Amino acid sequence: MPELKLLHADHAPAVLAFERANRGYFAASISDRGDDFFDRFTDRYKSLLAEQEAGICAFYVFVAEDGSVLGRFNLYDLEDGTAVLGYRVAQHVAGRGVATATVRELCRLAAVRHGLRRLRAATARENVASQKVLTKSGFVPVGPADPADVGGKPGTWYQCDLAVQP
Repeated sequence: MPELKLLHADHAPAVLAFERANRGYFAASISDRGDDFFDRFTDRYKSLLAEQEAGICAFYVFVAEDGSVLGRFNLYDLEDGTAVLGYRVAQHVAGRGVATATVRELCRLAAVRHGLRRLRAATARENVASQKVLTKSGFVPVGPADPADVGGKPGTWYQCDLAVQP
């Protein structure tokens, strides 16, 4: 059974494989990370783990039974009970409800594990799939997103007020 796990040093090879395998797919809807991302992956990965350790961010991977990464689900800029959500799923699981179910689970974890009350997420206007994931997960549009927030494309900010589950 696939599982949502907090990012760990041991996930690095699977995360890199995920990013490489899906690079073209991701670039169709968000800006490409560029060759430098892959050339400097090890350093960047260590930086992510340091940010997570410092409590600035919380990075999750959705891992298949075989250890491969099916998606990345991240909480950035944890501050004053809020954070920014970012996510991406592998092409071969897209359209199957994986993103929606995992975003919902991350919303629960954001409240329970990280003490967050509100999440924000930005998506490009043409990224209808991401908009559906967000709205099905309880997010509502709250205003325009600067193109710098969504890979150089016009977009919309969404927000979700979290309820702590008993």
